[in-house]
Amino acid sequence: MIRTIGVIGGGQLGRMFALDAKRMGYDVITLDPQEHSPCGQVADEQIVAQYDNLAAIEDLGRRSDVVTYEFENVAIESIRHLEKHGFSVTPSSDVLRVTQNRLLEKRFARECGIPTADFAEIDRSDDLVQAAQEIGFPAILKTVRGGYDGKGQWRVDSLAAAEAAFAEAKGVQLIWERMIPFVRELSVIATRAANDDVVTYPVAENAHDHGILSMTIAPARVSEEVSTRARGMASILGRRLGIVGTYCVEFFLTADDELLVNEMAPRPHNSGHYTIDVTQCSQYEQHVRAICGLPLAQPHLYANAIMMNILGEGTGDHLAGVEDLLADPTIVLHMYGKHHAVARRKMGHFTMLINGPLDPTAIEKAHTAHAKLHWL
Repeated sequence: MIRTIGVIGGGQLGRMFALDAKRMGYDVITLDPQEHSPCGQVADEQIVAQYDNLAAIEDLGRRSDVVTYEFENVAIESIRHLEKHGFSVTPSSDVLRVTQNRLLEKRFARECGIPTADFAEIDRSDDLVQAAQEIGFPAILKTVRGGYDGKGQWRVDSLAAAEAAFAEAKGVQLIWERMIPFVRELSVIATRAANDDVVTYPVAENAHDHGILSMTIAPARVSEEVSTRARGMASILGRRLGIVGTYCVEFFLTADDELLVNEMAPRPHNSGHYTIDVTQCSQYEQHVRAICGLPLAQPHLYANAIMMNILGEGTGDHLAGVEDLLADPTIVLHMYGKHHAVARRKMGHFTMLINGPLDPTAIEKAHTAHAKLHWL
């Protein structure tokens, strides 16, 4: 019987997961190096330790009936240590090995028969010349491991720019990806249970600001055929990967309706925040259900939604304009309990419920609401 869930990582995803887990009657212990972390504020207890502190990781395993993680850049050695000592941890280290390595991730997608952008492995400077000849420009150079929110990425339009990016990366392994002229960035939130049941949420449409998600529109403004195909691809990837829990698959949609897998995340995702407010079972509750062996719920969308991220500006730590924002009864505000609004740090989000079409008027309304907020 599962009573206590351990969470490696104390960020906002862990916080929202813990809130649903607590509502469902579970105790939650989180491990994070930052005291009073966003997840630690709502969990029953927090272990303050680095993610590669194996003694602390083992302590978390002993005190939990199942352990999960809220981001994929956790040290894989910690997950393997838990598995080696017989603790229940999900998703597994096999899942993490693939999803925290962009090369393995793209090769895996292609092995599943699902297309990606053309790519090449970059280990040394000579590889740049070959990639430039075989794939060409423009391209995106990314670190194979560890990058997120646009970090560890460089757009390159010439061999000289690629060489400069390679030098800036300081010798870490890179992946060269053909730049895709997409018309939509899409994502599918899905959850797979241990019995191989998979549920998928409506396809979402995402907009980014210099690599950080700024807005999610759900459902995406795409055809039913594209939506069905994207959800089918997400299901295939989850089943072939053998993941247990909630995960996200990001896609590029081209002008001729081709879907190309961009990335996978083996945990709840920023683009699925809207599920808290407009479905009967959020992506976080689905994750609880999957890792605790409970039946999954087929998601039902009660309203359309636009989710807007609230980023720090580095100008102060007090969010002003909340009163004006919440004068709109269609808006639900979520703040993450972070005390310092560092520039471009994810501090919270709001979801605007739309009982009508997701047209330019609705999107402009969401932007206007967002503009009411500022940091002092």
